[in-house]
Amino acid sequence: MTRIPDPCVPFVDLAPQWAQVRARVLPELETLFEASAFSLGPWVAELEDALAGYLGVRHAIAVSSGSAALHLAVVAAGIGPGDRVLVPAHSFIGTIWGLLYQGAVPVFCDVEDATGTIDFADAARRLAACEQQGLRVRAIVPVHLYGQAVDIAALLDFAMAHGLEVIEDAAQAIGARWQGRALGSFGAMGCFSFYPAKNLGAAGEGGLVVTDDMAMAARLRALRDHGQRERYVHEEVGYNYRMDAIQALVLSAKLEHLDDWTEQRRALAARYNALLADTPLRLPCTVHGSHVHHLYVVRASARDALRSHLQRHGVQTGLHYPVPLYRQPCLAGIVPAADEGFARSEDWACNGLSLPLFAGMSEGQQDRVIAAIHGFFAGKGR
Repeated sequence: MTRIPDPCVPFVDLAPQWAQVRARVLPELETLFEASAFSLGPWVAELEDALAGYLGVRHAIAVSSGSAALHLAVVAAGIGPGDRVLVPAHSFIGTIWGLLYQGAVPVFCDVEDATGTIDFADAARRLAACEQQGLRVRAIVPVHLYGQAVDIAALLDFAMAHGLEVIEDAAQAIGARWQGRALGSFGAMGCFSFYPAKNLGAAGEGGLVVTDDMAMAARLRALRDHGQRERYVHEEVGYNYRMDAIQALVLSAKLEHLDDWTEQRRALAARYNALLADTPLRLPCTVHGSHVHHLYVVRASARDALRSHLQRHGVQTGLHYPVPLYRQPCLAGIVPAADEGFARSEDWACNGLSLPLFAGMSEGQQDRVIAAIHGFFAGKGR
């Protein structure tokens, strides 16, 4: 067995975050248990108010996960069986679960080379092909991938020109902005994830849907709670997508530190960019709006060899995402085959490598990553 040097540079370490919020969380956790207010309730309401203010939206609806948020947004938008929805081919599969649950059909689009976010020229081509076949395209789900904004100006123009509903997948991009306005606030609805490793992460699962539409917000609140606005009166088929109060408590405590943690991420990303500029790696860049660097993804033609080299030198890495959505086995027979015209998605999938980057990461840890990368390209240990 290959021995991993100690200490290892972890891909992500959440302990520094816990150290900053522990003093607030533990006493309040005791109060929560004494109140037995475990599902929704005052802690969730407090978090919703805080997030609505932070994101500059009228309504924030806390739910059980980012996937649940996206599913409820699809339901609330009235997207149903046979409807086509434009989505990027390069993303986490949670982006499309809600569409599939409702019987809608994702129409995969290639992504931009620089950002990995949806390419609107390619989306226009896919939309035109659907229209030629008499298929109705109802919506678009842009993904602010890795914390990088899509081209918001192009998104809004494109959606307006084609009469498309916009559901933003901002699961990785809380705190990112375009012209001062928070991502997630541009579409009919925006969806966020609070999976523990996210920039704002819970102590388990959690998610959020935001909207400025009062009627839509009321429906989303009902849908997450078994379709009821009045206790035991279920107006429509609903879901058990309620947020646990414990998650809301932790998230409220962490929200106070989010901007500081985001600036730490940006500083680390800038340092990577400066100290890896002389390598063959293709480095991430900020093209549209701001970037919160949920992930720092480089591209390397020898990605797998580099990853093995880093592992041998005690550096953990990640792959996001090595199998494009259109090649996922679960879609066989459900979504029409789409295996052409995705060169840039394939590039990201085949060559992308996520380096360690997290709030609380030390320069010493980062120096170890950088040194190991330089060693790889210098031919050491290959």
